[in-house]
Amino acid sequence: MKKRIEIVEHIDTSQVYTELSDPHSGGICVFIGAVRDFTKNEEVVALAFETYKKMALKEMDKIANEAIEKWKLNKVVMKHAVGHKGVEEPVVIVGASSAHRSACFEACRFLIDTLKETVPIWKKEIFKNKTVWVSAHP
Repeated sequence: MKKRIEIVEHIDTSQVYTELSDPHSGGICVFIGAVRDFTKNEEVVALAFETYKKMALKEMDKIANEAIEKWKLNKVVMKHAVGHKGVEEPVVIVGASSAHRSACFEACRFLIDTLKETVPIWKKEIFKNKTVWVSAHP
């Protein structure tokens, strides 16, 4: 397995090391995005995510392939959760493994930034007194 690309109900962060481990990798870098408790000075109760899964997976695969080629990665993981997620729950995880740390650091940043910019995922912020649909993109 060179890459693992998934849209899931639940992200198990304990699996990512095994999924990225490779005998040719001296560096493994992971980013985990989680639900925080405040946005714009308002208390967040939860987030809800929806996506067009087929299109999202296609775009995530494209991003992973670009990173693998550009940084000569051994393995890539990209997973985004859908559904209702409470504070502190992981909602996205990306990771890269490579021979050297600089490549996996740069690739990991590219993976999360590009995912947020291009993958069709929609986020509903659930506050104490209201809900607001926003794009998961910045």
